[in-house]
Amino acid sequence: MRTLLITGPGGSGRTTVAAATALAAAREGVRTLVLSADRTDTLGSVLGVTTGPEPVEAAEGLTAWRPDATAGFRDDLGAFQERAANVLDLLGASRLDAEEVTPLPGAEELTLLRALRDAALSERHELLVVDLPPTPQALALLALPEELRRYLRRLLPPERQAARALRPMLGRLAGVPMPSEWLYETAARWDMELAAVQAVVADRNTVVRLVAEPGPAGADAVRSAALALALRGLRPDVLVANRVLPEQAQDTWLAGPAAQQRKALEEWQETYDVRPVRHLGHDPRGTDDLAALTVPGVDDTGSAVEWSVADTLADDGVSRVFVWHIPLPGAIRDELDLIRRGDELVVAAGQFRRIVPLPSVLRRCTVAGAALRDGELRIRFAPDPDLWPETR
Repeated sequence: MRTLLITGPGGSGRTTVAAATALAAAREGVRTLVLSADRTDTLGSVLGVTTGPEPVEAAEGLTAWRPDATAGFRDDLGAFQERAANVLDLLGASRLDAEEVTPLPGAEELTLLRALRDAALSERHELLVVDLPPTPQALALLALPEELRRYLRRLLPPERQAARALRPMLGRLAGVPMPSEWLYETAARWDMELAAVQAVVADRNTVVRLVAEPGPAGADAVRSAALALALRGLRPDVLVANRVLPEQAQDTWLAGPAAQQRKALEEWQETYDVRPVRHLGHDPRGTDDLAALTVPGVDDTGSAVEWSVADTLADDGVSRVFVWHIPLPGAIRDELDLIRRGDELVVAAGQFRRIVPLPSVLRRCTVAGAALRDGELRIRFAPDPDLWPETR
């Protein structure tokens, strides 16, 4: 199954483009599911049907689904209270009833991630189109599985589970139930669920697509989004330039906005595969309007970008050097920062930051320098003599 993740600045029309893309695929005979996690039914308004917790048929071959974050949060909290019953009783804590539970910030994101995983694993559809939140939230969403898994590994290292056999005895000696067992079981289950979501995002059949309205604000948003995606090893397959004004607008009061759009389109075409979608003159509503939008289809192009390691020689022609190539289009040299922490590297580019594990060959090396050239960060590593005996 192909997965298409669509995002863009707020107000760019990303939901409309997602719905139109899904409808176009369904009309070509591809079994398609369009997924959204908005609290308001923006997706349903565009499609002309009401969407909600249960998938509905929006058109022939097209299913729409908007999972309920509140219900999902209640179910998760209820399950957690059941598993932690002994500890809660020990602490004298009173349990929360389902009726008094409201979702916390971030519940929509977690609900969307779970729905994304379930839809990908169900194999009921050939194409999954995901209407992600606006770009800043979408980028945080895509980073969430990797970051949460890292936190779990740091807080509850898997190797500690080897001591499980001692916990029942310790519990009997202490006279109280020991919470470690369910804590590690819960962490292991969360890690498994997060790993499944992370695998969907990193899969070669998953594509990220940007939607923006051409203009100064859209250009800034695209530049920022492309850099953030690159830091996660992703790049957009195409850039959908939405609501492009007609050429005739040059002779009306729309001449100014049309000129701004042309300038932005020319700049984007130097870097991206730009697909203009014309302005209909009104907000699209219903399948007829969506069909009138010339949105790009989904091909075999992927979004994953390889961070390759080159084994080469230093300038002296003798010493061995490894160079890690990290594409970071749009990065600014003065806004880059690198920190080595054990077997991990902290990479910061502007407001974005990611902690990545070093490839195995680089863990036995020391950082020897870095340079930003042609939109690519090149980090040099020299073999550590204490770990590479042959280099002594």
